[in-house]
Amino acid sequence: MKQQSITSLPASPEVERRNRMIKYSIAMGVRVICIVLMLFVQGWWLVVCALGAILLPYFAVVVANVKISPPAAQVLRPGGVELYRGNDEVK
Repeated sequence: MKQQSITSLPASPEVERRNRMIKYSIAMGVRVICIVLMLFVQGWWLVVCALGAILLPYFAVVVANVKISPPAAQVLRPGGVELYRGNDEVK
């Protein structure tokens, strides 16, 4: 039977959740920066910051929910279960 490689296994749910939370938090941090900058900038920069503050929540959710797995993330399944009978010889 072929041995399963640890590098081909998908990330654990805890690690995956943590990575998604980090991505989302970074995007929301950029959004807060855009909102604060809207108080100080004028002209086209105001429009850019407003678009960032409005559109970033949508893209943050989409990017955070993308599941990234290694290219060879197939987990090998064991074969079928075989039943063995005891040694029932009749003498």
